[in-house]
Amino acid sequence: MDTTSTKNNSNGLKAIIAILSLLLIGSLVYMYKLTEDATTSLSLVKSEKEAVMRDLALTKQTLEETIASNSTMSEELMAERDKVQQLMAELEKTKSTDASAIVRIKGDAQNLKAKINDLLRQIEGLKKENASLSTKVDSTSTELKKAKVVNDTLISRNDYLAKTVEKGSKLSVVNLQTSAVKQKSNGKQIATDKASRANILKISFTIAENQIAKSGDKTYYVQIIDSKNNVLGDKKMETFGEKVLTYSFASSIRYENKTVKIEKDLPVSEITEGTFFVNVFDKGELVSKNSFTLK
Repeated sequence: MDTTSTKNNSNGLKAIIAILSLLLIGSLVYMYKLTEDATTSLSLVKSEKEAVMRDLALTKQTLEETIASNSTMSEELMAERDKVQQLMAELEKTKSTDASAIVRIKGDAQNLKAKINDLLRQIEGLKKENASLSTKVDSTSTELKKAKVVNDTLISRNDYLAKTVEKGSKLSVVNLQTSAVKQKSNGKQIATDKASRANILKISFTIAENQIAKSGDKTYYVQIIDSKNNVLGDKKMETFGEKVLTYSFASSIRYENKTVKIEKDLPVSEITEGTFFVNVFDKGELVSKNSFTLK
């Protein structure tokens, strides 16, 4: 009776030990599994934190390069860069075990990146518009330069034509002739080359025909200078701008675009031998000259 009872107790104890051993092994396996899962989870959170930090750093670099190369919307870009820096600082302080905080920062980073990408697209669009406008401005500038060249050429031609017309419209004084004569009391004139005998100087010249010249009254001033540099004749004076002209006589005509001959007998007395100079002026401009000599 005692032997049977003892045997039964021994078997029960063995069973209990076996059950407890199985429970202990199960617990150890479960704890190992929990530890392994926790380690894996911690590693994933840490990797996620590092990935978010790299993404933020890359975004910051892109912003800084864009700000440095282009002043367009620079204030907006700098504001977004400051936000990126703030997120990076916050992420740096966050523990790798704080998965919820890392997830939140990742979401903020994604939203911020989307806004920054939108700004960068706007800037790229503005660059294209500016490039197009620059091309149009260059094209317009080129056309303006071409137009200026054409305009300058036309002005030059017009000036040339105006000067040509002005030059062509001037009257020409030709065939200036002078001679000395001895006029007798009966009016008869005898040519002479002696100063002591001459009492009349005969001067003549022709105004040539010019169809494009302006018609109307014209006055020519004739100046005769003897060998002693004295002006003969009337010795009157006329001012033309800054020029003062002393002349021997003046002849006025009505010019109607036809050839006109002007003749004048200038009385002289006690002239001396030598070379005499004859000058014809249209106002203050010398238009013809010659000389003659008396013995």
